Amino acid sequence: MYTAQIAQSLSIQPHRVKAVLELLESGATIPFIARYRKEATGSLDEVQVADIQDLWKKLQELDKRRETILASIEEQGKLTPELKAAILGASTMTELEDLYLPYRPKRKTRASVAIERGLEPLAKRIFEQRDKEVETLAAQFITDDVPTVEDALQGARDIIAEWLNEDKQARDRVRRHFEKGAVIASKVVKGKETEAAKYRDYFEWSEKLSACPSHRLLAMRRGEDEGFLRVNIAPEEEWAVSDLDKMYVRGYGEAAEQVRLAVKDGYKRLLQPGIETEFRSTSKEKADLEAIRVFAENLRQLLLAAPLGEKRILGVDPGFRTGCKIVVLDASGNLLKNTAIYPHEPQRQVFESQSTIEQLVDDFQVDAIAVGNGTAGRETMDFLGKIKFQQPVEVFQVNEAGASIYSASEAAREEFPKEDVTVRGAVSIGRRLMDPLAELVKIDPKSIGVGQYQHDVNQTQLKESLDRTVESCVNSVGINLNTASKHLLTYVSGLGPVLAQNIVNYRAENGAFRHRAELKKVPRLGDKAFEQSAGFLRIRNADNPLDNTAVHPERYTLVEQMARDLGCTVADLIADRSLRQKLDLQRYVKGDVGLPTLKDILKELEKPGLDPRGTAQAFEFGNVHSIEDLSPGMVLPGIVTNITNFGAFVDIGIKDTGLVHVSQLADKFVKDPATVVKLNQQVTVRVLEVDMQRRRVSLSMKGI
Repeated sequence: MYTAQIAQSLSIQPHRVKAVLELLESGATIPFIARYRKEATGSLDEVQVADIQDLWKKLQELDKRRETILASIEEQGKLTPELKAAILGASTMTELEDLYLPYRPKRKTRASVAIERGLEPLAKRIFEQRDKEVETLAAQFITDDVPTVEDALQGARDIIAEWLNEDKQARDRVRRHFEKGAVIASKVVKGKETEAAKYRDYFEWSEKLSACPSHRLLAMRRGEDEGFLRVNIAPEEEWAVSDLDKMYVRGYGEAAEQVRLAVKDGYKRLLQPGIETEFRSTSKEKADLEAIRVFAENLRQLLLAAPLGEKRILGVDPGFRTGCKIVVLDASGNLLKNTAIYPHEPQRQVFESQSTIEQLVDDFQVDAIAVGNGTAGRETMDFLGKIKFQQPVEVFQVNEAGASIYSASEAAREEFPKEDVTVRGAVSIGRRLMDPLAELVKIDPKSIGVGQYQHDVNQTQLKESLDRTVESCVNSVGINLNTASKHLLTYVSGLGPVLAQNIVNYRAENGAFRHRAELKKVPRLGDKAFEQSAGFLRIRNADNPLDNTAVHPERYTLVEQMARDLGCTVADLIADRSLRQKLDLQRYVKGDVGLPTLKDILKELEKPGLDPRGTAQAFEFGNVHSIEDLSPGMVLPGIVTNITNFGAFVDIGIKDTGLVHVSQLADKFVKDPATVVKLNQQVTVRVLEVDMQRRRVSLSMKGI
């Protein structure tokens, strides 16, 4: 039903859109469609499939609203064939609401009061602008409720003003003025200058709405919501009113003057505030989408950060007064031991702390140490860096954002019911080094600390976008069916919380899965869920080597046929590149199997079970520990911790994170910082400016 509209809007061929809609309606997920139905969709990627789904939902909402409006007007007995045709032909929600406005049930207005007092005939006569003696005409409408000529004229103007406000042409004309020249302006609320200090940049600010970036608009909106700023959006009033005059005022007679007054009043009192509300909403929606996009991209990069892998880890949640909480994890992330050390002030038990660390590393054959980057993180890194271990031990600093949220969560209590929050937090830090994706899926994405204004944007859209991002990341990496937590399994295509828990329960009762087909024995996991999920689940050392690849079970017979044609086994085909090179893929093109699927299969056979994320690399900060150690011109190593539209935040080893403004990211114009830097990227920066009062550090990557 929506194929043509979506195809035109997204510039995607109709048959591809139709295929995607049919797959979505059948219960297919976005990752499954993008990965395993390339022939049907013409190899549309996840973003394109998601765009189709989003627009499909919007069109459904539009039609639902259309039905409601038609029913309401029909109930009033005012639905003419022309009006019905206009409503059926409306292509946007704004157009629909404009058509409905004159018929929308409304509370008492100045115009409705004037109509009740019998002034509508006067308004019609004045609006026609034929009568010369307007006051004489108005005198005919004097009653107890309308005691004077001026009262009659005022009532007539109120009615005319409402007519203009409900006239679609007038609203469209004012919208065009907003689109071309609307200015967003903010001022500090008088008397709140001190309280509103953090919004100082917006005490006297104005710019064209069309040029206002999302972070600035959201900052002004937040200041307004907190009662510190007054924000308004409007075009040049004189131009807008003059344009409306040209539409409705004819000549210079007394009636024309009354219409002119009604136009001005209608604009200031009804049209301008109404359209401003629209543009406040649409500009907020646009800013929300941009902020959510940036947040989602940052989250994607964080989730896909390179893991260290299955290593024995010593996790450290650093602290000063309360000490550093230490945990030891085995290669599967299981907690083996926990304790605490106090190497910093005020206890400063350096020797005892060093002995404890050395003993733990030796006893448990620790491969690496993960240190949280919060309070005392840098000092703990320095302390550990001075220890001479008997074996190679790499020390990593780990972004601990959200670890405290996890430690107090139901998930953490379920995993470690007998441990306190400090132990759980240290475990989370250690596991993040082993596999960031597996650990971070347990935390609400909003708590991971890679977005801006996440509490100001549309929460439903934010959750939908972040959940979709997590799902995309989980399925792009592929999940170990025999070790994945229920939290990780929840995001696998076609599963969800119930089936994820059922898989974990089945695993606990029956042991490790030997092959993918065994998934069908899991309670409530039917054919559809198997189809959607199987290709994204891996089984290491499985009886069938294809179970540790992204080759979908529905294509096993195809791969087996390839092996038979070459006179070898599937295992041989995976192990021997020269055998794969002998394959003529064109021989296997038939039905719903085309070259895109065949090329994907061949790619998987080349690198079965390969983790696309790479491997974590250790990092060492420069010789600075606080903002007081900085001076302009210093060149330092750093790690990108957050990316926004206006630049990148970089940790240079001090408490105060520095900002590389977008204009300082490269020796060329940069529109989008994400094209230059990535989250967790190791960079070299130069200190430009140190603002001690506001504890802000300006950095540059130019010329480095």
